[in-house]
Amino acid sequence: MSAPDIAAVKSYLLDLQDRICAALEAMDGSARFVEDAWQREQGGGGRTRVISDGAVFEKGGVNFSHVFGDQLPGSASAHRPELAGRSFQAMGVSLVIHPKNPYVPTSHANVRFFIAEKEGEQPVWWFGGGFDLTPYYGNDEDCRHWHQVAKQACDPFGEEVYPRLKQWCDDYFYLKHRDEPRGIGGLFFDDLNEGGFEHSFGLMRSIGDAYIPAYQPIVERRKDQTYGERQRDFQLHRRGRYVEFNLVYDRGTLFGLQSGGRTESILMSLPPEVRWSYDWRPDPGSEEAVLYDRYLKPRDWLEV
Repeated sequence: MSAPDIAAVKSYLLDLQDRICAALEAMDGSARFVEDAWQREQGGGGRTRVISDGAVFEKGGVNFSHVFGDQLPGSASAHRPELAGRSFQAMGVSLVIHPKNPYVPTSHANVRFFIAEKEGEQPVWWFGGGFDLTPYYGNDEDCRHWHQVAKQACDPFGEEVYPRLKQWCDDYFYLKHRDEPRGIGGLFFDDLNEGGFEHSFGLMRSIGDAYIPAYQPIVERRKDQTYGERQRDFQLHRRGRYVEFNLVYDRGTLFGLQSGGRTESILMSLPPEVRWSYDWRPDPGSEEAVLYDRYLKPRDWLEV
């Protein structure tokens, strides 16, 4: 099995951040990302890029981080106790985009690499990541496109990869306390090292490179759609679900906070405005109810 090329992974991730930020700026047409380079006392750092108050994007963040240390945080060793006591490096690009128009879905993507080492033993490494879509007002065309691009990213690595990563995404981005999915899914994977470093790195790159082709056509189709106060209120209500997932379940958030990462960068995924309404329910037959009845139900979007 080929040894992991940490420098190659880092180079790819830095370039991916640059390319995604450039594409998102072009989509917005007015706002630009502001960069904040940071270092952490325990080792490593990153560069956080945030876009806000744009013509299309109300808030978005595209983070690169590369952190390392002598001791794994609890969130990483809890499900892999054999890694306790090893030094580690973790690097990745993570992004969340919150559009202004409620008809444009929120999107999330993440690709990451982790390696734990101990003198005299083989390193333990894996890749993880994926992307998922969170619409406020569902659209079959958008869902089909999102999943078609996801499948195309997986196909070179085996016909079983897309169904497996799609199911993993449906299972992961699920709010158990609400008994509902976060959105219409996409891809999710973790602990990937099967087939060796080059194979796993190739799949991670393919998924990272697919994010913009998956998202850009949806943004272009929906960004100028007319909306009113009702749609905005519903968007803020549904954003509350996004906050709940990120703070209660998301492994990346927990790892970042427990590993001493920069709090502002970790929580940049949270929306700028959000609303919680007590026991709110959509009116039966309404545009809002359709999201729950049709889109917040895992399905094979390629067959729709």
